[in-house]
Amino acid sequence: MIKVEHISKTYKVSRRSGGISEAFKAFFHKQYDYINALDDISFTIDDGEMVGYIGPNGAGKSSTIKVMSGILTPDKGNCVINGRVPWKERSAHVSEIGVVFGQRSQLWWDVPVIDSFELLRDIYRIPHQTYKRNLNELSDLLNLDQIITTPTRQLSLGQRMRCEIAASLLHSPKILFLDEPTIGLDAVSKIAVRDFILELNKKHGTTVILTTHDMQDIEALTKRIILIGKGRILLDGSLEDIKKQVSASKRLTVEYNGGEITPCEGMTVLSGSKNLATFEIDAKMLSVSEAIAFITKQVDVRDLSVEEASIDEIVVDLYKQYRI
Repeated sequence: MIKVEHISKTYKVSRRSGGISEAFKAFFHKQYDYINALDDISFTIDDGEMVGYIGPNGAGKSSTIKVMSGILTPDKGNCVINGRVPWKERSAHVSEIGVVFGQRSQLWWDVPVIDSFELLRDIYRIPHQTYKRNLNELSDLLNLDQIITTPTRQLSLGQRMRCEIAASLLHSPKILFLDEPTIGLDAVSKIAVRDFILELNKKHGTTVILTTHDMQDIEALTKRIILIGKGRILLDGSLEDIKKQVSASKRLTVEYNGGEITPCEGMTVLSGSKNLATFEIDAKMLSVSEAIAFITKQVDVRDLSVEEASIDEIVVDLYKQYRI
């Protein structure tokens, strides 16, 4: 279990204007700004949960991951993961976690991937049989057999990310932190990574904390999201509940024969042409079935479709609502 309680972290950042004179002044008298990267955040994540941790750039996502992985010591508050405080018992803690940063590598650039794997085996002191079993399983699931003998620098981005994920799981961690794991990947590679993470959670009960700006990753992998902005937790709940809370409208597209549709209260025309019209339905005022019944009384309907707001639109609405 992950338990974060009232964590705060402030960074001291030096500032100065451009120019030689300003640089000379700063040499004797530096000016600093104080940035509250984390401001009294608290949450709990149960074993085996998959949670999307989202927010705009600079919201505090990476700082939270660094606290939970033991890299960063907070100014205030406490964090207990599987009975340990990460930054106080770091050696024992890192043996039970895996971390993947989409823009950083834990693989050695100029040597074959398998050499990096074997070095990680020694670092984590993985028993030989466990290492072989995990390597074979990861190679099968991530399709690595043809690439682990290739130097990292010669791999495509999608191939490298699959190797990065494998490297973080060789020691059988109970918790996996994923920071932008699909950044820059093509559609095929993204789906492969998503399927693997789902299988990992299902088979081994691995707890997964996912930070990403790709909302399709969030929708495909998680049922719960935590929204952070300006260092504070703004929202914590199931994805379905948040959809209902934020998105109170649906889109109804109707194809019909002749006639004209006059919208009722709760319906707004988004677009319209001969025999085809799209309406926005305010679900708080009018149900979709009521809207369809109202339309069928006016025209002969040939076909219709109903769409909910996309996950990207919902997140944008959240950002606007909380002004982040």
